[in-house]
Amino acid sequence: MTERELVMYVRNFGCPFVSIARSVLSQERVACREINIDQSESAKTWLLETVGFLSVPTLVAAERGQDTPFHTPAPLPQGQSPRGINRGSLITEPDAAQLTAWLRQNGFLAGSAPSDPEQTP
Repeated sequence: MTERELVMYVRNFGCPFVSIARSVLSQERVACREINIDQSESAKTWLLETVGFLSVPTLVAAERGQDTPFHTPAPLPQGQSPRGINRGSLITEPDAAQLTAWLRQNGFLAGSAPSDPEQTP
């Protein structure tokens, strides 16, 4: 598999996209470390600066032990919602199909290898 670790930013209150992500991760047997932005001011600040919103879940392909993307995420077009936008090493509020494709692209699914960051969106 990969030397990368999957990190998912979440909040205290329920969210349908978090439920979808947890379901996909459970079904695919992908380990994930959660960071609750309501319990970490630095995580909340990082998410707001990186995504532009306090949108959860935001999933990150990180180097093992790190909390941020292994590669600088592609920029989000100004004024555009981050929902479901594959930014390479980061994706926010994906649906099940978007998350599965992103997990495959980043080498988190069995039989897949991480893509070259220069080749990803």
